[in-house]
Amino acid sequence: MTMSTLTQELRDRLRQELPDWLREDPEFRQWILNLARGEFADRRETESRFDRLLDELRRDREAQERKWEEQNRKWDEQNRKWDEQNRKWDEQSRKSDEKWAEQVAENHRLHEEVMAMADRLDRKIGALGARWGLLSETAFRDGLAAILEKSFDVEVININDYDDEGLVFGRPDQVELDILIKNGLLIACEIKSSMDKAGLYTFSRKVDFYERKHRRKANRRLVITPFLDPRAAGLPEKLGIEVYADPKQVAVE
Repeated sequence: MTMSTLTQELRDRLRQELPDWLREDPEFRQWILNLARGEFADRRETESRFDRLLDELRRDREAQERKWEEQNRKWDEQNRKWDEQNRKWDEQSRKSDEKWAEQVAENHRLHEEVMAMADRLDRKIGALGARWGLLSETAFRDGLAAILEKSFDVEVININDYDDEGLVFGRPDQVELDILIKNGLLIACEIKSSMDKAGLYTFSRKVDFYERKHRRKANRRLVITPFLDPRAAGLPEKLGIEVYADPKQVAVE
C-alpha cells in the first residue's frame, strides 16, 4: 500500500468518525478548536466581529443619512430661496404689468382727450372760418358795390328771387344773385372767399334761372374769389365764367 493510498484512507476515516468524536469527547473537541483557532474564529469571536461589522455599517448608514439630511436641508433651503425669488419676480412682474396697463390706459385717455379737444377746435375754427368768410364776402360785396356805384356809374342790384321749380338747388328755395348794369350791359357776379366745382355749377344755374325768370341775357358771368379749387381748373371756361382773384382786374365797359 502506498503512502498516498494510506493518506486517503485516513482522511476518509476522519470524515466518518470526526463528527461522533466531536460530539462524544469534549476534550477532543476543545483540542480541535484550539488547533483551528489560529485559522478560524470561534462563535463568540465570530459574533463579536459580526457585531462590530454591523455597528460599523450602522454608523456608516447613520453618517450617510445625516449627510443626506443635511443635503436635503440645503436643497430645501435653496428651493425656499428660489421660491421666494420667484415670488418676488412674479410680484415685480405683476406690478410692472399693472403700471404698464395703467400707463396705456392713461395714454389712451390723454389721446382721446386731445383728439376731442382737436375736434372741438376744428369745429370752432371751421365755424369761425365760415362766419368770417360770410362776413368777409358781405363786407367785400358792399364795399365793391359802393365803389362801382360812386366811381364808375355802375348800378349794383341784389336779386333775391324764389325758385319754385327747384332749378338751382334741386328743390324750391330762395336764389340770391348780384347783377351789375352799366350802359345796358348786364353782368352777373358772384363774390366768394373760395370757389370749387359745386360753387361754379351753382352760380351757372343761378344765372340760367335769372335769365329765364327775367327774360334777359347776361352779357358776362364773373366770379371774384381769392381761392379757386385746383380740381375746378378748366371748368369756368366750359361754363362761360370769368374768374378773377383780384377785383381790380375786372373791366366793366
